[in-house]
Amino acid sequence: MELQQYVRVLKRGWLTLVLAVVVTVGAAAALVALLPATYEAETRIYVAVEDAEAYDLSQRSIYSQELVRSFVELARSSAVLGPVVEDLELEDTPRELAEQITVAAQTGTVILEVTVADEDPQRAAAIATSMTAALDDVVQGLTTSTEGDGNVTLTAVEEPFVPDAPSFPQPISILGLGLLAGLAIGIVILALREVLDTKVRSEQDITEVTDQAVLGGVQFDRELQKGRLIAQADVGSPLTESFSTLGTNLQFLAVGQSARSFVVTSSIEAEGKSSVAVNLAISLRAAGHRVLLVDADLRRPMAAQMLGLEGAVGLTDVLSGRVELPDVIQFWGPDNLEMLPAGTVPPNPIELLGSEAMEELVATLQREYEIIIFDAPPLLPVSDARVLGALCSGVLLVVAVGRVHKPQLQKAIEAMRIVDVTLFGVVPTMLPPKAVDGYSTPYRQQVGVVPR
Repeated sequence: MELQQYVRVLKRGWLTLVLAVVVTVGAAAALVALLPATYEAETRIYVAVEDAEAYDLSQRSIYSQELVRSFVELARSSAVLGPVVEDLELEDTPRELAEQITVAAQTGTVILEVTVADEDPQRAAAIATSMTAALDDVVQGLTTSTEGDGNVTLTAVEEPFVPDAPSFPQPISILGLGLLAGLAIGIVILALREVLDTKVRSEQDITEVTDQAVLGGVQFDRELQKGRLIAQADVGSPLTESFSTLGTNLQFLAVGQSARSFVVTSSIEAEGKSSVAVNLAISLRAAGHRVLLVDADLRRPMAAQMLGLEGAVGLTDVLSGRVELPDVIQFWGPDNLEMLPAGTVPPNPIELLGSEAMEELVATLQREYEIIIFDAPPLLPVSDARVLGALCSGVLLVVAVGRVHKPQLQKAIEAMRIVDVTLFGVVPTMLPPKAVDGYSTPYRQQVGVVPR
């Protein structure tokens, strides 16, 4: 991924990142509030060998260090902690008290470090103080010489003090860890979603699949999903502007041909291909072009229904020779848009669309009209659009953002390439009003783009 893609992922998933941080920091704050405060009191004990006659200086030092290592375990024994429990009248047993105590020896020294953790800071200091005396008593009993004189002494070189702040929990550290954990979790979620979510969600996603031009984009409109027409929208609205831009870009397609015939299709169903075909035809007719809209979806015809026209007789009846073409052409709207309905739904749509009669009809329409828009079925479920695309100038592929997946789009494009059908470009639909990749004014900068 390039830096621009990382930025796009973060922009698109910033809310997920924020929620992850809020959850983990909130959990950390709850942990700080629920955990009991623990205070630590520390003391340092110096161990000395007093029998100078028995040992020289180096021997005495080595002997003291060996004793210190032994005292580390001795300090947490019941022999030492039993008297501490009795002296301070503690409710804990010596074994339970040992869990609160840490004893360590500084490397190369004769100093013991004793740390006592307790929920009561004064009790922690008292336990540390009492331990020094109890440990000294036990050591004196264990190291008494044969003459009766003790040769080892323990001296507290640092008296324990009552701590004024808890050692655990530390709010700043825990909250900081919560923040880092939230960022890590959020980034992992965004990364997984980017890898696992194969839906097309932006123009960048489309360009990852194909290098064909983006001819124009249609913003999401609930009324459009219900069959709303641009003739019913306000002049200058995003909806009318998007189809006006798309119509303008079509003027640069199939340059040099006297008539241009475009098959409007999609990869899968419910991507808005019929809405694009109908509204594009309305926009082109309003711009002064002689346009014919043909409902070539012989499986689920929708164009006539969207325009409120009768679609019982139409294309299939012309192809079968039951009626003549001029008899089934209908007119719609103030600009008299010409429309050829699908007619009777046949049992063999693919055979009709690939017949010589259809080839002759397309040739006839190209002589009589400036632009012909065919609304065709989706590419992946059936082969109708590929067969029809081979007879026409080319195909406009509608891509519903947030619905179609990249592998589906790639498969649809590959299906057209195999049969050598010209793909003029893609038309994204269902775009958010302010999409991540800059769709706030739909593709005005795309006017004049010609696919390579």
